[in-house]
Amino acid sequence: MSVTIETISDERLLGVVPDLARLRITVFREWPYLYDGNLTYEEDYLRAYMQSPGTAVIVARDGDRVVGASTCLPLKDEMDCIRAPFEERGLSMDDFFYFGESVLQEAYRGQGIGVRFFEERERHARSASAAPFAVFCAVRRWKTDPRRPENAKSLVDFWAKRGFSPLPDVFCHLDWKEPGIVGERDHMLDFHIKSLNGAPIPEALLPKEQAG
Repeated sequence: MSVTIETISDERLLGVVPDLARLRITVFREWPYLYDGNLTYEEDYLRAYMQSPGTAVIVARDGDRVVGASTCLPLKDEMDCIRAPFEERGLSMDDFFYFGESVLQEAYRGQGIGVRFFEERERHARSASAAPFAVFCAVRRWKTDPRRPENAKSLVDFWAKRGFSPLPDVFCHLDWKEPGIVGERDHMLDFHIKSLNGAPIPEALLPKEQAG
């Protein structure tokens, strides 16, 4: 497999929407997200997402076929629920760049593509803004969840190697439909953060025992 990586941040963004929507539906149906998505909703959501002038999509291709993608944009242009934990703490949205999904077909995992996704998003964040921090969130699942695969692995160590630290008291809520479940369910997602320029993590984001 010969995979190429490209960062797209111009008028070509809309052209990757169908592939990104397809990947999101396929990959996010797996543990831990268990997301039962549909193509129409995904494409509408992603087209709105692409309206931010700071958006970039890192695309992985095997030949002409898109096999993975990763997104990022200024936090100020994200959904209200994603911004809320930072706005509620009185923080400036200009200080944060948000790393969205990384979705990659199973056959291409373990080849360093996920590492490249983080590297390229950081490169774009530094070139597209002066934000001192990158943040992302990941769904919280209990180890006792009966749907948890026996071989499920935590990505916390992988994120830590990329320089990201968990924010134990910072989380948001998102609703989505799970396979085999009627209606949408509320999900809690925890945030992780990395300083892009060596600046200390804002005290407002730290647990009380670590702040001040």
